Amino acid sequence: MKRICSIYRSTKRNEMYLYVLKSDALERVPETLMAAFGKAIHAFDLVLSPERKLSREDITIVLENLDKQGYHLQMPPAEDEYIEHLPEELLRRNDPM
Repeated sequence: MKRICSIYRSTKRNEMYLYVLKSDALERVPETLMAAFGKAIHAFDLVLSPERKLSREDITIVLENLDKQGYHLQMPPAEDEYIEHLPEELLRRNDPM
């Protein structure tokens, strides 16, 4: 099952993305979610299929959410994840010792 998906980025939270079926656009996204999401800026379109790999999301869950509710919300990574991926040099530079 392939789906053509539009991905929007949030103006309120960095690295928050909303996946929707391109044919539905933002029509099926609840108003309360849109209010929390902020202005949706179109980032790109993507063909999704069960075989496709996504960097931060499980493709099976994304496809299920698109079918069941009409959207999938990708939350920003936790702050701990940012720290884990910082270069060691930056971490040492900010260490008070």
